Amino acid sequence: MSEQRVIIEMGQGNDLHGRDYTKAARRAIEDAFRGSSLPLFGTLGLDASDMRVQVTVGVQQPDEVDVQALVAVLPRGRAEVRAVFGGMDVPSGDEVIVVATAAVEAFLPTQTGWRLKG
Repeated sequence: MSEQRVIIEMGQGNDLHGRDYTKAARRAIEDAFRGSSLPLFGTLGLDASDMRVQVTVGVQQPDEVDVQALVAVLPRGRAEVRAVFGGMDVPSGDEVIVVATAAVEAFLPTQTGWRLKG
């Protein structure tokens, strides 16, 4: 099935004290959502289940991210989350601050009868 990307948002999140890569990644995803709204579903009569949401989170320890827990926080669509090497670990005294980045992309099947104007 042919798809077209209809949105991409970026976010950044951190965990200051627990060295929790999943928490930092969740906060990065939430940051990306904070400025987003998708009124096209109601406007065009589309079902949110038609949307595929692809999330890429970058952290220094991708194997430490619980991607299924992150899928559970995505509010709409069929979600896919993958963790890759990125972000930063910042030493801070006896602790390490975990910084995560996220790219949240939403795809819909190619639509006919309307087009995005730019």
